[in-house]
This record gives sequence, structure tokens and C-alpha cells, in this order.
Amino acid sequence: MTDTRSTAPAADQPEGGTPGASASETSGLSPNLGRALVLISVAQLMLVLDGTITNIALPSISRDLGMTAAGLTWVVTIYALTFGGLLLLGGRLGDLLGRRRTFTIGLGTFALASLLGGCATEGWMLLGARALQGAGAALASPAALSLITTNFPAGPARNKAMGVFAGMSGIGAAVGLLLGGFLTGIDSIFGFEVTGWRLTLWINAPIGLVAALLAPRWLSESERNRNRLDVPGALTATLGLLGLVYGLSRAGEADHGWGDPWTIAALAAGIALLVTFVVLERRVTHPLLPLRIVLDRTRGTSFVAMFFASGAMFAMFYFNGQFVQRILGYEPLHTGVAFLPFSVGVMVGAVISSKLVVRYGVRYITGTGTLMASAALYGFSRYDVDDSTAAVLRSLAPGADPLGADVSYWTAIFPFLLLMGVGMGMTFVPMTLTAVHAVRREDAGVGSGVLNTVQQVAGALGLAVLGTVSLHFVNRTTDQVEGPLRDGLSAAGVDPDASVPGGSLSNLDAALYTATYTDGATHALQVAALLMLLASLIIWTFLRISPEDLGGRTAPVVPGVEGADA
Repeated sequence: MTDTRSTAPAADQPEGGTPGASASETSGLSPNLGRALVLISVAQLMLVLDGTITNIALPSISRDLGMTAAGLTWVVTIYALTFGGLLLLGGRLGDLLGRRRTFTIGLGTFALASLLGGCATEGWMLLGARALQGAGAALASPAALSLITTNFPAGPARNKAMGVFAGMSGIGAAVGLLLGGFLTGIDSIFGFEVTGWRLTLWINAPIGLVAALLAPRWLSESERNRNRLDVPGALTATLGLLGLVYGLSRAGEADHGWGDPWTIAALAAGIALLVTFVVLERRVTHPLLPLRIVLDRTRGTSFVAMFFASGAMFAMFYFNGQFVQRILGYEPLHTGVAFLPFSVGVMVGAVISSKLVVRYGVRYITGTGTLMASAALYGFSRYDVDDSTAAVLRSLAPGADPLGADVSYWTAIFPFLLLMGVGMGMTFVPMTLTAVHAVRREDAGVGSGVLNTVQQVAGALGLAVLGTVSLHFVNRTTDQVEGPLRDGLSAAGVDPDASVPGGSLSNLDAALYTATYTDGATHALQVAALLMLLASLIIWTFLRISPEDLGGRTAPVVPGVEGADA
């Protein structure tokens, strides 16, 4: 077991001095610290939920702005990509400018971008606003986490704060689906007609502005590090990730594929830029990502495991959010309520893990949580839908039941949502604690930025990879059913090439989507289950950190075994 306790005595002391923080504070948080934690946690919830709040609104966005299926994927991906790609820069800016100041600027940027996105009249305008939202989140989120690590004393007080923070991060995705469903279903307010999907963006503006105004009053500023900013590192990292995601997404499109010159060029450029980033970070005096942060065994293991787990979780929301609406026929609000068990499960798992993490080995808690999540993803991949040509044509008839009307929510969806929620709740808290454990004081901002970078970049890359997997099977099935569906529509007196009333898709495209989506989604979810299983294997094999290292009580002594999780 690697002993990291001796490397970071400064990290165990509060920096700056929010009044009321003391090493003796073990049973609760002082009023001032509690108020600061509320502000930081609400802001983090807003930032995280925005990664999924638009998922339910995607069909409405498609109809209103005329965006294609590929464009809709980018509505989710561009936010995660700019969020994750700029997080390292945001973390370092927090070290240079002061974390409270960076946190405030980030919240203001996020609020402005949300306002602009809700006013978008073209697809490119929405994507630009989503990218700006990600940039604002990249400034605010690492500053938020580092303000906790430098203001709360190590031990129960910090663990409690981390538990609340990690719980907010964990439930944010599910809350985004619930809130997105509610807002998307709204068509009028006080007699005024509104477009529901725009509310999913506008709701962030007042929250972000209020939080930005309260931050200078409720949070203490951190010390500033006057080292130079690593601009080349920021550019190569962000552009490299963009190249990878673009190449992976393009590879899944039927018109391009892996052999397309632009696909190859994007992937090659992305890899080359990321290699350049690593070389630069080894040579510059003040790197954007000090390699000592990721080369530590405990933190490195946590980052790698979180990468695979986050990629799988993002894909679960995307594919299931589309499945319950387009195949099962759920309304937006119904969809949001349907995902509520995940949110409940995350809260339960977070409470369990925050209590057990100071008593038992982290790998036992997180390893079990990821195994539970993997089993849940496999359960989702077992959806059984009759998507034969005859069944699809029947479902498209006026007044007919949706294609997946026979799928039972209580047996096919509910138990796996709950199981995955508990599993991810048991994963978020320990991984957050171990990922920022023993980080040097001057690296606190960028250290927490790496954790969030891993989560967001994994979401973008995971969705790109699993989207490509899904599209492979969608394209294969399309080749088999396109002819029979065209003939069937024509025989029913429906013009296959005419647009669906109130939509941008043709009747044939809508039929193809219904006929092929389940096959693509279930195969993608199977791969997601394997990714989560890989995360669990990494945790069980490589993670070695005892409860004492996290400021907890001495672990039970096991005869013949050194440490709690040796």
C-alpha cells in the first residue's frame, strides 16, 4: 500500500480561513461553513445537471430548430467536451486568480450562456451557447471543489462536505432529466405561450446570477499562485480532445465511416495533439497538468476507474432517455419521473458510502458499487421489443399504441435504475475523496479539475464511442428493413418521402428510427456494461488506500493482513 500521508501535511489544513473551521470540528459544520457548502453544492448541482437536462428536450429541439440526429448528439457532447476540455485550464486559473474569483466569473459566464441558448433560433446558435456554458462550468466547477478541500479540515468535517458535494454531482444527472421533463412539457406560463425546451436553459440564468452575487459574501478567497499560465498545454489538450470526439462521432455516420479521410485526419490530429500535450507538460516549468498528480497510484487509479464509469453512465442516460420517449411513447414529464429511482438510489448510495468510507477499505465500497452498476447496464441491454416491419407499421398508424407498449417499466427499467443509482452513489463519494487526496496546496485547483475533467471528457468520449457502436447496428438493420418499410408505407397510402406532420423527418426516416433504435441502443448498453466492469476490475486490482489515510478511524485488524484493504 502506498503511503501518501506524509506528502501533504498542508492539504490537511484549511486555507484562507472561512470562519468557524477548526480541526476539532468533527461532528458537524459551523453555520458559516454550512452556508458556504450550500452555495457551492447548489452551484455544482446546476453545472452537472446541465449535462443531462437537455436530453429529454432533444426531440423538441429537433422539431423547433430542424436539427439532424447527428446535430442532436452534439447538443449533449459539445457541453461535456468544452466543460471537460477546459477544466484543467479552469483549475489552474483558480490557482492563479483566486478560486472565489474564478468561481464567480464562471457562474456569470454560465448564466449568460444559458440565456443566449434559450434564445437560439438556429442549431449553430444553440451549439455555440452550449459550448460557452461548458466554458463557464470549466471555470466554476474545479474552483468549487478546491474551495472545499482548502477550507474544510481533514477528517469527518471534510468527508461530510465531500459527501454532500459528491452527492450533488451524482444526482445532478438524474435531476436534470426530471427537471428537463417537467420544463419541456410546459407550453404556457400565465397565459403566455412558451417553448418548453428553452426553459431548460433559461432556468439556469437566475440561479447562476444569484450564486455569483452571493459568492463574494459567503466564501473566503484563496491564496494566489503567481506562476505563468500554460497556454500551449491548454490549446493542445482541448483541441486534441475535440479531434478525437469529432473523429469518433463521424466514424459512426453511414455517409462517412472509419475509412473516411476526414475521420482519419481528425483521429490522427487528436492523438498527435494529446501526445504533444504530454510532452509539453513534462518540459514546462509550470505545467497545466503536473504529471505528479496523475502518477500517484491512488489518484491515478481513481482517475482511470472514474473515466470508464462516467463514460458508461453518460451513455445510459442518453440511450434510455431516447428509448422511453421514442419507443415506449412516454411524455417528457413522464420520462423525468421515470428516472427518479436513479436519483433516490444515488442519494442512498452516497449516504452509505460516506459513512462506511472512514471504517472500511475504499476498494470494497467502490468495487461493489461499480459491479452493481455494471449489472444494471446489462439489465438495460435486455430490452425486448417487437420491431419487425409489421409491428413498426402498426405503431405508426393514427391512434395506435407505441412500439414498446408491451415493455413493463416495473420489471425492465425500474429495478435497474435503482440498482445503478445505489451503485453510482457508492462510487462517487469514495472516488472524489481518493482523487483529491494528498494533493499539494498549490495544485488543489488543478487537482480537483482533473477529477471533473475525467468525468466530462469520459462522457463526451463515451457517448462518441457508444454512439458509433449504436450506429453500426442501426445502419446494419436499416439495410435490411428500409425496402420493406418503404413498400409498407406506400401500401398504406402514406408518402414515404413526405415530412411527418409538425416534424422535420420524413415518414420513412421516422419509421426507420423506430425500427432500428432498440437494436442499436441495446448493443451500446452492453458495451457500457463492459466499460463499467472494467472500472470495477481496476478498482479491485490497483486501489490501495486505508481509512486512516482519509482521516477516518482505524480499520479493524485482520490477522495476517496489513491494513484495511491490503
